[in-house]
Amino acid sequence: MSDLLDSVLIANRGEIALRVIRACKELGIKSILVYSEGDKDSLPVKLADKAVCIGPANAAKSYNSPELIVSAAMAFKADAIHPGYGFLSEKPDFVRMVEEENIGFVGPSAEHIGLMGDKIEAKRIAQAAGVPTVPGSDGVVTEIDEAMEVARNTGFPLLIKAAAGGGGRGMRVVESEDTLEKDLNEIMNEAESAFNDPSVYIERYLTDIRHIEIQVLSDGENVVALGERDCTSQRRNQKLIEEGPSPVLTEELRAGMQEAAVNLCKEVKYKNAGTIEFVFDNTENKYYFIEMNTRIQVEHPVTEMITGVDLIKEQLRIASGQKLSITQDDIEIRGHAIECRINAEDPNQNFAPRPGKIEHYRAPGGFGVRMDTHIETGYTIPPFYDSMVGKLIVWADDRDEAIDRMLRAINELEVEGVVTTAPFQAMLLDSDKFRSGEFNTGYVAKLLEGTDSIPADG
Repeated sequence: MSDLLDSVLIANRGEIALRVIRACKELGIKSILVYSEGDKDSLPVKLADKAVCIGPANAAKSYNSPELIVSAAMAFKADAIHPGYGFLSEKPDFVRMVEEENIGFVGPSAEHIGLMGDKIEAKRIAQAAGVPTVPGSDGVVTEIDEAMEVARNTGFPLLIKAAAGGGGRGMRVVESEDTLEKDLNEIMNEAESAFNDPSVYIERYLTDIRHIEIQVLSDGENVVALGERDCTSQRRNQKLIEEGPSPVLTEELRAGMQEAAVNLCKEVKYKNAGTIEFVFDNTENKYYFIEMNTRIQVEHPVTEMITGVDLIKEQLRIASGQKLSITQDDIEIRGHAIECRINAEDPNQNFAPRPGKIEHYRAPGGFGVRMDTHIETGYTIPPFYDSMVGKLIVWADDRDEAIDRMLRAINELEVEGVVTTAPFQAMLLDSDKFRSGEFNTGYVAKLLEGTDSIPADG
């Protein structure tokens, strides 16, 4: 198609790099992959139209080097860069460098990434758009007197959060005023060390919550919400299982959350794919905005399976200057989808990473089963990056059937040579609490506490 980008440089690795390569091929876009020495034998390197090594396995000298990636894009005359998720995908300075070289970016502008990446500013924008936010401070808190004022207004427990935090980092729960000053100072120091930004804010700590997010697409004018994903099955704020639709939302709540997400995007004239994240208070049946992810999410296949919309292709079309190929009226949520993030980790050893060589691999199959992975027999999962083996996704007519299908698919999956999280995820899926849908973000921790040993594979 002549009105699409001619070539896209993919600045990522693993399953997401392969996912983007496949979308490019189907659209007739040339894929150019940058890779590190640690990934020289990977499947994405084999399947990209062009692949160039840009540095050693150390991510700081390869995937996390803006200069190397922009130089490669210029050398190969790439029309645009797709960042995937992680690495540089939400770094406004990187995107600004891309923009200055007149290279396209398959994602939002540096301005939007900066705005929404600042959680305090994002909260202000949400409030301006009429989106509910968690009660707490109006902005940055730097002094104990300010923190005590917030505590008087909202009550304990409180949650101190780094404005530049993410991925479950930069947060601390405060149970009483006895430790408030100490906790405030410590989390400010941690934020400065981890994110080079000591800014923190305070919110009420909600104890009985679910994590629910709305997928959006926008071409800068038209905004579409594509239903929700329920990411409540977490361990230490890291998602293990995602599903959609949520088993707890009524149609009224779902419509309200989608409207809030769309209004937020319209408030800033957001462009490309994004995810609006909410906490849902089980006790009060209320939802509150917490942040926006300005990139494609790991769990995006859940949305694709229940809507039939290829999110990566839509990203590429938007980056090509096209309008959305869909309207809100086109979006119909069908059935139920579940995704398991399967990692090379040992649940019996506090989920310690277990990289290594894949001696044998067999993918599950059958109706409604999808395996997004870059591994194959003989491939070695390197120790330098995340330990993801792949994402196993299933679709079915309803949630009960989806759970049963996922259990069948996990049973078919064979990964020999490394220990994976798959047996633990099967145990979680088949637990009474998960099947009932009546659980919160603390359920996985409680399940682990009550388990002497988790079945292991590998």
